[in-house]
Order: sequence, then structure tokens, then C-alpha cells
Amino acid sequence: MNDATGKAGESLSGRAAAFIEKPLVRNFILGVILFNAVILGLETSATAMQIAGPLIAMLDSICLAIFLAEIAVKLVAYGRSFFRDGWNVFDFIIVAISLVPATQGFTVLRALRILRLLRVLSVTPSLRRVVEGLMAALPGMGSVFLLMGIIFYVGAVMATKFFGEAYPDWFGTIGKSGYSLFQIMTLESWSMGIVRPVMREFPYAWAFFVPFILVTTFAVVNLIVGLVVNSMQDAHHVEADKMTHSFRDEVIERLKEIERRVGKGD
Repeated sequence: MNDATGKAGESLSGRAAAFIEKPLVRNFILGVILFNAVILGLETSATAMQIAGPLIAMLDSICLAIFLAEIAVKLVAYGRSFFRDGWNVFDFIIVAISLVPATQGFTVLRALRILRLLRVLSVTPSLRRVVEGLMAALPGMGSVFLLMGIIFYVGAVMATKFFGEAYPDWFGTIGKSGYSLFQIMTLESWSMGIVRPVMREFPYAWAFFVPFILVTTFAVVNLIVGLVVNSMQDAHHVEADKMTHSFRDEVIERLKEIERRVGKGD
């Protein structure tokens, strides 16, 4: 009896896994995610809510019901291993946020329903590789951010000492200097907005700002971009290796099945 029950459970989980992993089902879920994003956008329009408010609310509820059904099928398919996959946990949290009641204390959480659109990341393999590459780059980026923080702190102290008295709005404190230097790093109105006015009072200020831009904008930022690109390539290679191993295992299983059939024929 127990064996029969166990086999029935395995059969149910297998069918559920086969169903949820079908490309057609994945594409359907992706379509629902995009459609739901449009619905949530319409909810912010007073005109749309006045014309079709009940219909919009009903469609949103249908989308949420589909997401709940998807999570339920995955729980049946994968069991406890469902929570071992970070993307499954991500989907579970996003859907759970949508279930928070629309009371006054949870208004902010209800506004986070638009996070359902982020489920596109877990459904689309190419976007998933981008996120995995970014996450893999974080440890290396930590050292780069520390280096940039040191450069900014040194630059902010120097700028405050050099230009703080003449331009207190830009360089009056370390905080203001850091913000101004961040604007300069992004090259947003750095020349006509900050540097050239400062050079009217301090003609040689360019000797401070130009090296700062070269170090932060063109060196450190490009180093971060390089780390992210390398991590994305590594994530792509890992996924490609998994697909290769999966294909190899499938071929081996088929060869074994052919050998068994040939053996029986003999």
C-alpha cells in the first residue's frame, strides 16, 4: 500500500514537473506577467479606473490566481527542493507580497505588486543570466567600490579645503563636496555647471578635477563594467555546461535502453 502511494506521489510530481517546464506553459506565464504589468499600470490612471475599474480589478485577480496556481504546481512538482532554488524563492516572495490585504497599514506593500513584472527575470533565461552574472560580480565589485569610496573621500576632503570657502554650496562640507564630485564623475554639467565657474576663482582647479574624472569615470567605472561582463560570461558558460551534461546524460540513458532492448532480443 505504501509503495503504491509512493509511486502515485512520484507520478504526480513527475507529471507536474513535466507540465510546468513545457515551453508553452512558460511562454503563457510570461504573457500573463506582461499583461498584468499593463493592468497594474492602468490602475494608476484615474480615467481608466473610472471607465473600467471593476474589470481591471477582476483581471488583476485572475492574473494573481494564475500565479498562485503556478506556485502550487511547482510545490507539487519539486517538493522541498522548491525552496533550494533562489529563483523559486524569488517568485514565491513576489506572489506572497501580492496577497497582503489592502489595509491602511499595508498600502506600501500593496503598491509593490508591480514587482510581479520582475518575474520576467526568472522566466526568461537570457535575463536570468544577466542577473546571475551581476550577482556573481558583487564580491569583486566590493573591492572596487571600496577603492572608489577611498578616492571619493580623499577628493571630498581636498575639494572642501581648496574650494569650500569660495563655493560653500558645492564644497562647503565633505557631504556637499562628495555630492558635487559624484555629479562631476557622471559628467552631468560638470564643465559649465561646476568646473568652469570654479576656475574663474581658481584658474588651476582643472589640475584637480581632470585627474579625478580620469580616475573615477574612465578607469574605475570601466573596471566595474569589465567585472560584470566577465561574470556574465562565466554564468553563460556554467549554464552551457549544465545543458551539455544534461544532453549527455540523456544520450547515455537512450543508449542503455537500446542495449537492454537488444539484449532482450537476443
